Amino acid sequence: MFNKNIKIVLTVLIIATAIWQFTEGNIGNGIFLILLSIIPIFLYFKNEYILLAFFKLRKQDFAGAKVWLDKIKNPETALVRKQQGYYNYLNGLMLSQTNLIQAEKYFKKAVELGLSMDMDLAVAKLNLAGIALSRRRKLEATNLLNEAKKLDKHNMLKDQISMMKEQMKKI
Repeated sequence: MFNKNIKIVLTVLIIATAIWQFTEGNIGNGIFLILLSIIPIFLYFKNEYILLAFFKLRKQDFAGAKVWLDKIKNPETALVRKQQGYYNYLNGLMLSQTNLIQAEKYFKKAVELGLSMDMDLAVAKLNLAGIALSRRRKLEATNLLNEAKKLDKHNMLKDQISMMKEQMKKI
């Protein structure tokens, strides 16, 4: 994995080479290089390791996703802000299976950094509500559930939210 700044420098070098190819009369090479420069630009905004971790999670392979996320050594320098949010979000999802204390830390950091999709933000807040509920912080859990409900525009989390509200009545 390249640092985000290296990806920008690589893109600039490829575009400069493409311009040189255009001036030399090699139009085909220049067009190919311009198209090739799209790859590092895409990988600047969508980190390759995070994409591979998402693919592993779709197959329910938590261990494989963790392997890809562990390849990101220093997320603050290697990732842009939204990618850092997703890095923490994915770590929180994986840790929510085993260690709720660390998962809460990752989910809070993901919400703080921001996530691109409202659905991901709703899932993070729903998990935070579940963690708060397990620690008997009913007010915090209620607020997080309400926020998750607002963010869930397609009612995909409706069952989980209603189940958690039922559990809150027992406390």
